[in-house]
Amino acid sequence: MNLQQLFGLVLIALFLAFLLVSSMAGFYVDWLWFAEVDYQQIFLRILSTKVALGAAGLAVAFAALYANVRLMQRSLGPRSFTVFGPEGARTVAFDAASLKPIFLVGSAVAAGLMGLYAAGQWDTWLMSRNAVSFGNSDPILGHDVAFYIFHMPLLHALLNFAFWTTLLAGLAAALGYFAGQNLQLDPVRGIQMSASARRHLSVLAALLLLLLAFRAWLGLSELLVSPSGIVYGASYVDVHAGIPTQWALIVVACLGAALALWQTRTQRLWPLLAAVGGYILVGVAGQAYGIALQRLVVAPNEQVSEGPYIVHSIAATRTGFDLDKVEERQLSGEATLTAADIERNRATFDNVPLWNEQPLLDTFGQLQEIRTYYDFASVDNDRYVIDGKYRQIMLSAREMNSAALPSGTWINERLTFTHGYGLTLGPVNEVTPEGLPVLFIKDLPLASSVDLKVEQPAIYYGELSNDHVFVKTGTAEFDYPKGDDNVFGSYAGKGGIAVDTLLRRVLFAIRFGSPEVLFSPNLIEGSRVLMYRRIAERVRRIAPFLTYDPDPYLAISGGRLVWVQDAYTTSSRYPYSTPGAGGVNYIRNSVKVTIDAYDGTVVFHLVDQEDPLAATLSQVFPELFRPLAAMPEDLRARLRYPQGIFGLQAAMYATFHMTSPDALYNREDQWDIPSLDAQEGGQPMAPYYTIMKLPGGTDPEFVQMLPYTPKQKDNLAAWLVARSDGENYGKLMVVQLPKQTVIFGPRQISARISQDQVIAPQITLWNQQGSEVIQGTLLVIPVEESLVYIRPLYLRAAGGRIPELKRVVVAYRNQIVMEPTLDMALARLFPGSGTERQKAPAAGSVGLVSATTAGSAPADASDRTGTGVGGLAEQAQLQYQQAMQAQRAGDWAVYGEEIRQLGETLERIRSEQPR
Repeated sequence: MNLQQLFGLVLIALFLAFLLVSSMAGFYVDWLWFAEVDYQQIFLRILSTKVALGAAGLAVAFAALYANVRLMQRSLGPRSFTVFGPEGARTVAFDAASLKPIFLVGSAVAAGLMGLYAAGQWDTWLMSRNAVSFGNSDPILGHDVAFYIFHMPLLHALLNFAFWTTLLAGLAAALGYFAGQNLQLDPVRGIQMSASARRHLSVLAALLLLLLAFRAWLGLSELLVSPSGIVYGASYVDVHAGIPTQWALIVVACLGAALALWQTRTQRLWPLLAAVGGYILVGVAGQAYGIALQRLVVAPNEQVSEGPYIVHSIAATRTGFDLDKVEERQLSGEATLTAADIERNRATFDNVPLWNEQPLLDTFGQLQEIRTYYDFASVDNDRYVIDGKYRQIMLSAREMNSAALPSGTWINERLTFTHGYGLTLGPVNEVTPEGLPVLFIKDLPLASSVDLKVEQPAIYYGELSNDHVFVKTGTAEFDYPKGDDNVFGSYAGKGGIAVDTLLRRVLFAIRFGSPEVLFSPNLIEGSRVLMYRRIAERVRRIAPFLTYDPDPYLAISGGRLVWVQDAYTTSSRYPYSTPGAGGVNYIRNSVKVTIDAYDGTVVFHLVDQEDPLAATLSQVFPELFRPLAAMPEDLRARLRYPQGIFGLQAAMYATFHMTSPDALYNREDQWDIPSLDAQEGGQPMAPYYTIMKLPGGTDPEFVQMLPYTPKQKDNLAAWLVARSDGENYGKLMVVQLPKQTVIFGPRQISARISQDQVIAPQITLWNQQGSEVIQGTLLVIPVEESLVYIRPLYLRAAGGRIPELKRVVVAYRNQIVMEPTLDMALARLFPGSGTERQKAPAAGSVGLVSATTAGSAPADASDRTGTGVGGLAEQAQLQYQQAMQAQRAGDWAVYGEEIRQLGETLERIRSEQPR
């Protein structure tokens, strides 16, 4: 061995050592982290299952592969070959025994790959072994649903493992026999094999044919979880052609295996060729029969033929998406509302969410981020009892964005700027005189104007916490700015992993690729590292087998900030259930995860005891879930039905509210989720939260809702509601409108706003004056037996980034009004409603939804604008708009009064013009 070869071996050894040390460091750090979050048993169970399956898979595959190549090798013996070269022909001696190391290494590498495949099936194995019955069976084969969701994936994995292992063994043996001339391709006599090669390869062929028979048996059940024709699952053709074909394939494959074994006793190849040919022929014949059956029997009378299978699809889809228990209510939509009706539903109107998430997020970002390194990731909807009143609020966490630090040094990013601070919280329906949101909790340090208090405002774990940080170090942690100074503090929580030994510092330095961890003098005795701080990553590290909602939300519980993360159990293998977005055809919101924003404590709560998937996970990981009763009461009151599952259910219910197979086949009553965009392909409306009294209900409650329109039409057909309060949590209700009555839908109302002779010119004028008009979500609010539509309008100055809530548009029947506040608009539509609330607040006070902004409250237009020629001009414009609206409504008394006031205003403008 020369020096260059030695140097190469040293480099390879160092590289392998580095990989080994890095892997060990990563493994040990993960072990410490799972100990910190108190979920070591989860880590151990997953790891031990992976190791056991991987070792078993490796051993089985290696034994099968190496036994086959050794059998092939022994049958070869010494061989000599004639090689022709430039010097002429020469004989080369060859002994297959010399290839033993190559066979050994090759078998080990292939077995290693099969072992990795087996280890990757850890979740399939655990779920199958601990499967809980669903209690209902498929209508064709009679298997419990658990067979499709839990057992079939494992059977497929076993089939794939056995098939590829056998195929690799067969290919290796065939290549060896070919190289040793025990298998030859003669142009005259065809394929020629020695007796040992024929016996060996025939046995492997028989095994492959038996595996094909097993695959055909699994194919029977696959028909029920595969798309086919107009339904998802087995159709008429699948039942009458597909199932018989699969049984024929099973029989032919088993007969073929027998023929392959018989071939071990004969020199002829026709048995094996007959087996393979018969399998292919049956498969092709089955396909042809299915096509003929579809064209000749099904297509001429498809509705009748597929009727029973459509019934199966409807039932399974409604069960898979938990739509079989939707409560149905009817609403006439035609009742005449009065001021008294508005007052009886005052709690609903007092909680109308006039602040939409994006405008509010932009406003929070401009007014409450305070420093460039703070950021608001999202705005969340919730409800609290505030000062004795049940109110809907919107809140957002003020998180640390380390990427925005002015100086991105290791000390700043890892030791000093470690956490966000507090939150911004305000009602959904209040506005300041400047058109900005009212804030109950705001600023730094936190200031609260209500009885909602936050005692621990530091946020170490959140939506933006992507990096690890070190706490309890020799460097003070930045808490929040205070004037020209900064307030510093030190972490006092229980979270984090101690880095107080040299070994741990070395391992963390390797794990993070950061030598500073090893050499920094700021890491002292008691220092700890907080890692996996981002909510989505943190919960997935613990329980990767759950599906998580993309929007965790912040809650206040016991004076602490706690994140609530919704988790779903999902499957794509529920028989006959039509898949929704992402291929999911079974979903339940069975788990609620809470994460303390200060110390990172993670708790998984099981909220759906009837979900077989969750019950199976409880069997696999008995230490994972806690009962919902263990959650603090004030935190249970924060639970809400998540938008992720509600949006998926709403999309499926648009079709599967139809329970008649004939109606579903013809799509007679297909619904759409409307868009507000008049153009084709507009973005569908998103679900929205609100507090309201449901039809037939007695008290207002926190709900999520989404309207429907008929397919390719714009009138309102129904809306779906998900309830979130108390014992009604998770219950769905659909409120349907009469089909014989045309009731305006969201797009129609949006179009009417854009075409209104008073509102449209005002919006155009604002846009021409350099402001951007942002039209908020159009809210459909059911009141008694009628509907009221509400849409906020925001103005944002050209080049500005702060939207201001300036107008509220309210529509009822054929009337549309636009006013500075909701109550003013309601008073216009329903004279006498909330008259006391029309009074303008004192200077500097805030305006409720119900109240007006300061200086713009009185009922007549003469008090709605400022003074001076510019203010008088705006006043004249408002008076003219009021007169035109009164004229259209036939209110001639109001029309005359507005025209009189308009004349007075014009006279004042003339008198103030310079002469």
